[in-house]
Amino acid sequence: MAALSFFLEHKDRESKARAGTIVTDHGVIETPIFMPVGTVGSVKAVTQQQLKQDVEAQIILGNTYHLYLRPGLGVLEKAGGLHKFNGWDRPILTDSGGYQVFSLSGTRKIKEEGVTFQSHIDGSRHLFSPEYVMDIQRVIGGDIIMAFDECPPGGSDFTYAKKSMELTHRWLDRCFNRFNETSDKFGYTQNLFPIVQGGTFKDLRKQSCENIASKEATGNAIGGLSVGEPEPVMYEICDWCCDHLPAQKPRYLMGVGTPWNILECIGMGVDMFDCVMPTRNGRNAMLFTTQGVVNIDNKKWEYDFSPIDEGLDCEVSRYYTKAYLRHLMKAGEYLGLTIASIHNLAFYLWLVKEARKQIVAGSFESWKREMIVRLKTKL
Repeated sequence: MAALSFFLEHKDRESKARAGTIVTDHGVIETPIFMPVGTVGSVKAVTQQQLKQDVEAQIILGNTYHLYLRPGLGVLEKAGGLHKFNGWDRPILTDSGGYQVFSLSGTRKIKEEGVTFQSHIDGSRHLFSPEYVMDIQRVIGGDIIMAFDECPPGGSDFTYAKKSMELTHRWLDRCFNRFNETSDKFGYTQNLFPIVQGGTFKDLRKQSCENIASKEATGNAIGGLSVGEPEPVMYEICDWCCDHLPAQKPRYLMGVGTPWNILECIGMGVDMFDCVMPTRNGRNAMLFTTQGVVNIDNKKWEYDFSPIDEGLDCEVSRYYTKAYLRHLMKAGEYLGLTIASIHNLAFYLWLVKEARKQIVAGSFESWKREMIVRLKTKL
């Protein structure tokens, strides 16, 4: 089977936004793309059929840390990998678990060998080394797997950010060594993406981009943003990284973010995004719509029998009313969580699809400026 390939098809006239196509053994992904997060093998409250039909997702994520702990590698290997286990026959990206491990600041220890941590489930102790994380992701079976990195917290000083970046680079060498000496498990090609680190320091980020580019991977990721730094700083560093990463490879900005974050970063040349925000915020009554942000808990929607969002070509968003969804959320009905999650995900996928159309038409930048104002409006 063939390794991942990327075809750059269009560039915007006024910005660095671009439209392309990623080809994997499990299907084609049109960029820019948003990837719903399925942490433990499912996108919360949404079935795989709904992801295909209502959301029109092209690729989803799985999380190494969570899947390693539960259901565990034995189940996943016997099932034939995550695709067979959860019934998703389109591409899957697995993150390395690094972010989850490092968020367990009270129960983990970082050393050259790797990271020891305690399970949040039963308190058992584990070691994630770069080699073991490659082995785990081989078993999970993602089409795109991520290198094991250290994600320094927002606001890290230069000394810490530099030390962390250098550790990430040493771990990256070990990731590639293990990846290259092991084989794809389930009859399709897996692709390893390295991750740029370096905190909020441009010289460190440039070093990291150059190190990552030297690996000549099939794609590259930008990590360590949206972790507490101010939004303007996030944009500045993202833009800087895009300028120093290979143009002919897809660029993946990890864990970002709001709809306006995504549009701004598309304008800088980012191709791939993921974030828990659409589902997490949806479960907490915050809806993103084509006209602005809706807090569906507000009493103003109690008698609003208009569709959730007529601007979306999503049956769920057009079929159910704001009043009904508010009632479900107030009553604590699970269906409300499902409807809100599907709607928000469908909105995010609509947004990147619309961005792609504007890039192809050469009108992305002016459209983006108008759209961001609208999307930030609180209705």
